[in-house]
Formats: sequence, structure tokens, C-alpha cells
Amino acid sequence: MEASRVLLLSPSTAITAAPSLLRRTSIASTTYITSSIRSVSVSVSRHGPVRVRAMAGESSESGGGIAEKAAIAGGLVSVPVIGWSLYTLKTTGCGLPPGPGGSIGAVEGVSYLVVVGIVGWSLYTKAKTGSGLPNGPYGLLGAVEGLSYLALLAILVVFGWQFLEQGSLPGPLPGEQCFG
Repeated sequence: MEASRVLLLSPSTAITAAPSLLRRTSIASTTYITSSIRSVSVSVSRHGPVRVRAMAGESSESGGGIAEKAAIAGGLVSVPVIGWSLYTLKTTGCGLPPGPGGSIGAVEGVSYLVVVGIVGWSLYTKAKTGSGLPNGPYGLLGAVEGLSYLALLAILVVFGWQFLEQGSLPGPLPGEQCFG
């Protein structure tokens, strides 16, 4: 068996085995470490076939960075707050009451921003990589992503319904119409 070179291609790497490795008379084996593939083993024997074994590297999904954890925590709090806010808007024509020191109203406003941020991050990732956000630990980031899309859809439906019935949406601050 006469061979001078073995070339293995992956999406981001090309690995070349040295010609001297392939000319040995006994079994030869080597391992290459790359960034996208955890390891590649090439085994060559004099009378047998060339054996190549590649093992995939760990993906960033298992890392669970700080942004993922913040999105999970924010999304798990924000989606129920938005549900409560939309229910209150539909039944009373006003958003949530300001609460002590404006704390409930602030949580409501931040919740809308968090959901829009998660959907924006998801759309950016989809445009850049072709797939949405990673699942994250225990699939929570994927769940928060899906719930955020549902919350955004509910926002559009309830705000549109409110606008058609009332002719406007209540302002972000307490006014004469709501809590004035």
C-alpha cells in the first residue's frame, strides 16, 4: 500500500498526516487536536485499511455563560409579569398599578424590555448562525426563547385589541385615565 498523504476536511479545519507516518511497516497511530474537533486518530497498518476516527468537541451549549443565565432568570420572571400585565390591560384598560414606590410598574416595564431583548438576541443569532439560541442548561434557555416569542405575540394581539377598542394605549406613567 503506497500512500503519501491523508487529508481530512472539516468545516473549519484541514488536517494532514505526515507522509513518513504512512510509510511505516507496523501499525502507526497519531492524534491531532483541533478547535472544532476534539480529536482525530489516524491508524495505518501495512496490510489493513486506513482507519480514521474523529470525536466531536463540546459545543458552547454546555458552557452556560453569564448572558445565558441572565436571560433564563430574566425570562422566567418577565413572561409571567407580562401575562399579568396583559390580563390587567385587557380587563381594566390600564397596565399594572405602580405599587409601592413604583416598583410593580418598574418590574412591568423592565419585563417588556427583557422579552424584546431575548427575541432580538434570538433573531440576531438566527440570522448569524441559521439556528436560534442554544438550549442552555436543562433546556431552560430554549424554553425562555419560545415563551418570549409567545409573549411578544400576546403583546401584539392585546395591544392591537386595546388600540381598536380604546383608540390608544395607556401611557407608561400613571395619568388621569389610569391611577391618576
